Amino acid sequence: MIKAVLFDAYGTLLNVDAAAAQLASSGKFPELQSCWPELASIWRTRQLNYTWLRSLSGSYKPFWEITSDALDYAMEALSLSNAEMRDALLKLYRELAAYEDAVMALDAVATKGLPAAVLSNGNHDMLETAFRAAGLMDKLDALLSVEDVGIFKPAPQVYQLGLDRYQAKPEEILFVSSNGWDACAAGQFGFQTVWANRAQMPVERLPNAPDHIVSDLRALAQHL
Repeated sequence: MIKAVLFDAYGTLLNVDAAAAQLASSGKFPELQSCWPELASIWRTRQLNYTWLRSLSGSYKPFWEITSDALDYAMEALSLSNAEMRDALLKLYRELAAYEDAVMALDAVATKGLPAAVLSNGNHDMLETAFRAAGLMDKLDALLSVEDVGIFKPAPQVYQLGLDRYQAKPEEILFVSSNGWDACAAGQFGFQTVWANRAQMPVERLPNAPDHIVSDLRALAQHL
């Protein structure tokens, strides 16, 4: 029996490309018009890389600071040197738009009488700001952050936060993520898993392939 459904935040409920896309569409910085997809991609890739490297080296710092570092790298890689642009991108990232299917998925969980929570690399302040801006706070039972354990996913200590919150066994948690590696790690920890494969990527060559693979969160209800 499932006791709770845990969602990854960035890339699963919140659209990590939205900040770059929104600023590019504003027309304020014409140089972003053609390169914003590449900027968003480098920003996200470096952000995740830094979490893994910092976890391995024991040099944790809050996800917001890592997000800023990753943006600095991405902008330099694309020869974008503009402090005003940087500030605008970071401001937008704090209030990322939710995916259209996020509300549908959270409502499906509520219909089943289950608590829905976020389990994220994001630090507490970052998560609360983002989910308030997205209008999803009233649909979430908890925002669980790696900040409480000082290490990033896929460290087992992160997934343990879900068990501690709901006094559950691993198999009593359903974990939903758009990151294939995250779903695999959660499965290895013992969670039931759903991979929202938004980008139609191959399954990761890692232990514990996701139990269910869906193209987006609209299909979540059938797996509850």
